[in-house]
Amino acid sequence: MKPLRVARALVRVLWHALGGYLTIVFVFPRLSAAQRQARVQAWARGMLGAMGLRLQVHGQPVGQGPALIVCNHISWLDILALHAARYCRFVSKADVHHWPLIGRMATGAGTLYIERESRRDALRVVHHMSDSLRAGDVLAVFPEGTTSEGVSLLPFHANLLQAAITADAPVQPVALGFLDHATGQRSLAPCYIGDDTLVGSVWRTLSGGPVTVVVRFGTPQACAGRHRRAWAADLYADVDRLRQLPPS
Repeated sequence: MKPLRVARALVRVLWHALGGYLTIVFVFPRLSAAQRQARVQAWARGMLGAMGLRLQVHGQPVGQGPALIVCNHISWLDILALHAARYCRFVSKADVHHWPLIGRMATGAGTLYIERESRRDALRVVHHMSDSLRAGDVLAVFPEGTTSEGVSLLPFHANLLQAAITADAPVQPVALGFLDHATGQRSLAPCYIGDDTLVGSVWRTLSGGPVTVVVRFGTPQACAGRHRRAWAADLYADVDRLRQLPPS
């Protein structure tokens, strides 16, 4: 029965994705920015539901921008989880822009793209982020720079924090986790690391037991004169502490 259950889930996921794509192409041009943000958040929650994932949010996300969110990175599901908990504009690797369907949807949701290997492009993105923050946006970055298995936290890269310093914007630490709903223990099914393929990760997520997505928002903090590396170290400690809080 498992293949049949997964096939049904895949149909729901693809149908929901198609609905999101059509909304971005035909409906978004007629909506205000606030209406688009509400649609993105509702769509993300719907996609989690289509996949059989439950959302659990702790803490209080920032009410309005400008603000920068920094979060640990485990899976391709992380963007969905954060959008479902609080709409934000993501800074993502440039490759995503060219992915079929997903690239168009990410762009429609307000994603900023960066060539991670290019120092010059990083500077361009920092300037763009600063402008967006000054305009009142809520941005989100994954300062680890890549996904991890969720058991440990990789070092934070500090470069993108310069945008918050330049725009005098607060930064909110956020921790993501995936739990087996039955046992309350960490679930590795959604992980997307090493030699994992997207198809394999999706299959594990859909074919495993029910998973709860946990999003924990910490206290926003101002730069208060810190160098970006020192600020990154403090934010790392906050995200790590949030990660290790016991399940509710």
